[in-house]
Amino acid sequence: MTSHYDIIIIGTGAGGGTLAYSLAPTGKRILLLERGDFLPREQDNWSANAVFVKTKYQADETWHDKDGNVIHPGIQYYVGGNTKFYGAALFRLRREDFGEVKHHGGISPAWPLTYDDMEPYYCQAEHLYHVHGEHGVDPTEAPSSQPYRHPPVSHEPRIQQLFDALKTEGLHPFPLPLGILLDEENGKPKRNSACIRCDAFDGFPCMVNGKADAQTICIEPALKHPNVTLLTNAYVEKLDTDKTGRKVDRVIVRHGGREEIYSADTVVISCGAINSAALLLRSANLFHPNGLANSSGLVGRNYMRHNNSAFMALSRQPNPTVFQKTLAINDFYFGAPDFAFPLGHIQMLGKSHGPTVEANLPSWLPFAPNFALDYLALHSVDFWITSEDLPNPENRVTLDKNNQVVLTLNVGNMEGHHRLVKKLEGMLDALDLHPYLLDRNLYLGKDIPIGGTAHQNGTVRFGVDPASSVLDINCKAHDVDNLYVVDASFFVSCGAVNPSLTIMANALRVAEHLKMTLSG
Repeated sequence: MTSHYDIIIIGTGAGGGTLAYSLAPTGKRILLLERGDFLPREQDNWSANAVFVKTKYQADETWHDKDGNVIHPGIQYYVGGNTKFYGAALFRLRREDFGEVKHHGGISPAWPLTYDDMEPYYCQAEHLYHVHGEHGVDPTEAPSSQPYRHPPVSHEPRIQQLFDALKTEGLHPFPLPLGILLDEENGKPKRNSACIRCDAFDGFPCMVNGKADAQTICIEPALKHPNVTLLTNAYVEKLDTDKTGRKVDRVIVRHGGREEIYSADTVVISCGAINSAALLLRSANLFHPNGLANSSGLVGRNYMRHNNSAFMALSRQPNPTVFQKTLAINDFYFGAPDFAFPLGHIQMLGKSHGPTVEANLPSWLPFAPNFALDYLALHSVDFWITSEDLPNPENRVTLDKNNQVVLTLNVGNMEGHHRLVKKLEGMLDALDLHPYLLDRNLYLGKDIPIGGTAHQNGTVRFGVDPASSVLDINCKAHDVDNLYVVDASFFVSCGAVNPSLTIMANALRVAEHLKMTLSG
């Protein structure tokens, strides 16, 4: 195999996969390095017991918190990264999210670019990832220069009842924008539709490639170009620099039990916010004693993951919904009449399954001892609540003496989140639901507080000042001339919507910059 390439991209998820897709037609020799393999297509892909209870597909990896307690992160290593398991809710950040926002718990800082700078790339990402939605109905959404190319996913009857009841309450529910390969008519998938509207979409890998994940949408098409090479089960141990310290000249890879060395004119990291920071820290050398590209001391700092909660409510009438994840509410995104600070976002989750209900049952018994398991499963209505997590330099990724991840997390800015949960609880009676919420802790993962690692971001922030940022406006390292980062590490703040579309849009933005740089 060739050892020198024009571009090496480390990671094949929302950032790396999208970048590879955009750069593949340039003819530049591109090497994709993925620490995992292709996820097997098998019956267990759609088994709630395998995916959530037995965590079959999660990495067998041990991290620690700041006190030395063991963490088994809810993270997956496969071609396509965590998009193989994401819920594919593809939101734009609000226009206000790009500016400074005051929260009850502190300040969400402004980005070094604006919504208008990102807007064209949001359109491109929405088209690329087959987003089904409707612009103009979410009251917090900024204008879009182009419509979605696909209509919103239709509501099933019980969810349509929720939608109608919320509108009656004076709220503004809207169709959840979803990246999905669905062609439907009258609520039923057509014969040629990849997605079949099953109940194993949110948090599951898709056995029929009906989810718009990075493998299906980007990696597979990129690999059709002869200039693109993918190396799986390839763990990047370290990046070395040349004698000036300004250029990465060796990518050291553990592959097939042996060390292999590659090089490229341009090296792009996209391992996820935690692992990208860890790779930079592992790559410390004489020129970068505190970690590669870390003259600011910010690599690994300002780790964010949103303040997330997953809940199951119980409908007074049966809820036979199969594909439940079609509805969202942003009425409290920026505040409420009784609270001047942002609360956040509410959306539907995929429907609870029997095995996950059974696994959660012990924690629910004090609240729901009289409901039989089959009643819980049949009557479940499931919600996901997201509030903004604020950057805190003491929330950080570091390494222990064995180069294993240590994750320090101090939970903050929770007042708005707690109030948003209360807002949802206050809606339940009008939605014909029993007046309490049950935690769905298996969806989140039990070992990391609040939100697991699904929305990880912020550990390699971008900006214009090398003293207060790691990357420049184009996501190139200030300290290293040929090194870029395109996962959610670059986030300065995270808003209160799912980060995936912003990662994808930014990767397309960086790809445009790289095309101009490489052609020059």
